[in-house]
Amino acid sequence: MADKRRFDLFAQFLVERFTAPRIFDIAGGQGRLNEALTRLGRTVTTFDSRHKHLPVRYEQRMFTLDEPCECDLLVGMHPDGATRIIIEYAAKHRLPFAVVPCCSDNGMPYNPWRRYLADLAREQGFPSVEEHVLPMDGRARVVLGDFSASPREPGAGPQ
Repeated sequence: MADKRRFDLFAQFLVERFTAPRIFDIAGGQGRLNEALTRLGRTVTTFDSRHKHLPVRYEQRMFTLDEPCECDLLVGMHPDGATRIIIEYAAKHRLPFAVVPCCSDNGMPYNPWRRYLADLAREQGFPSVEEHVLPMDGRARVVLGDFSASPREPGAGPQ
């Protein structure tokens, strides 16, 4: 069973780590991460094709590389098949990203999938790619990339 605190824990990590006022939440499901980030003072737009969602800023469609760049950070909490596009869009627009991956879109097991995502980010030009572990049950590792940060030890807390 998924940790019910996951959205609040990820949101808190994001606002401590990034000063980004405008955030795109990709494959954000019902918008629970959006809700948590909004409570913390961020302006968030969730992209997902769900029909039922919370009353948050919501684009009911798939996110593409052609989206206008109207954010300062891209995030995904268990974004499944949208994980790669988060990294590719962030690289294209030189924006930071943070994802908590779970399932790969190609059947790859979890640990190799995380390593693949970190390698993809480096290949896309991110000078800083690292991991952080959220204090929760389940898939709790955040893979993040930033063009302005210097690398830190994996699992290190916010600066």
